[in-house]
Amino acid sequence: MAANRGSTVDTAEVERFAAIAPEWWNENGAFRPLHHLNPTRIEYVRDRLAAHFDRDIKTRTPFAGLSLLDIGCGGGLLCEPMTRLGFAVTGIDADATALAVAREHAETQGLGIDYRDDDLEDLATRGKRFDAVLALEVVEHAADPALFVATAASLAKPGGALILSTINRTAKAYAAAIIGAEYVLRWLPRGTHDYRKFRRPSELARDVRATGLIVGDITGLAYDPWRDRWQQANDLGINYLLFATSPK
Repeated sequence: MAANRGSTVDTAEVERFAAIAPEWWNENGAFRPLHHLNPTRIEYVRDRLAAHFDRDIKTRTPFAGLSLLDIGCGGGLLCEPMTRLGFAVTGIDADATALAVAREHAETQGLGIDYRDDDLEDLATRGKRFDAVLALEVVEHAADPALFVATAASLAKPGGALILSTINRTAKAYAAAIIGAEYVLRWLPRGTHDYRKFRRPSELARDVRATGLIVGDITGLAYDPWRDRWQQANDLGINYLLFATSPK
């Protein structure tokens, strides 16, 4: 089932993730790759936003007083650490099952997070704006990537920031993210990714610049099999992150 016209939501993708939503906080379950990747993602987000907003990460809640939107928040793997860092966090997702998991887990942690079954386009139309907007590992699941980026960018306040992450469209990425992760290692359910939706860094940067935002950084993410961990890297061949800012 395709998305509605003018919508970034691909309902087939939503249904695929809803089927495994109860496993969001199982570190050895269907979302194991995200749990593994999360420390490196959090480090990048924290450091880039701290530099942009001139915040000291040595303090307990360096981002107190700032708002953050996590688009495609799933079970809350990013929302919870961002809340602990002081952000007033809003998480939205088209998967109501994932949001139920996220709310329940946040409650057990004593965290106040505003989880919403909200439409990205409606949120933008209502004039909502945030200091920081995140959309990590979401672009490659959107029905219309360019529209998704444009809408996400519109939700950043003047002087705010947008951070995206996705998968490059290369033979190397196909081998790693689909053949390796889905078929050989079985880290992910088969069909999780569609190679045709992968975005080259130049394409993603073009979409971001078209919104008027300024691309400040593109950093690769590389998996080290010997240390069994992810790390930031110069290699953009597979996964990468993009940081952009909204002019004041």
